[in-house]
Amino acid sequence: MTSVAEKLQRKEQRRVATKQVRLKLVYIDFWSVVKLSFLFWLCAGIALVVAMVLVWFVLNSTGIFVKLDDTLQDILTDENFHVTNTFGLVQVGGFSLVVALLNTVVGTVLGAIGALLYNLSVRLTGGLLVGFQNS
Repeated sequence: MTSVAEKLQRKEQRRVATKQVRLKLVYIDFWSVVKLSFLFWLCAGIALVVAMVLVWFVLNSTGIFVKLDDTLQDILTDENFHVTNTFGLVQVGGFSLVVALLNTVVGTVLGAIGALLYNLSVRLTGGLLVGFQNS
């Protein structure tokens, strides 16, 4: 009679057969790419606006703008010059919002063009071969 430990040891020594699957990507749905790229660039735009506002708050709270005001007032000999008049929270937020909107539009259009170009190039190249292995 063999023990349970010996049976388990023999069972572990057997090799598990690996299964390989090869798929060929021959079509990308245009509207899916447009929706996905729009959502990606929208999230990136929101992150950009939030990051710019946070950077402005950090610079303002650490007193960088006050030191920069003092330095530039000495250089320009203008006592009424303030950096926050030009680079205030509203201006920085508005600029980052415009950049985020432009990035969203341009990124969505580029994603759509990329999907169209891939679908056209598949006719010449045959598609992208992707392999998966179960180990």
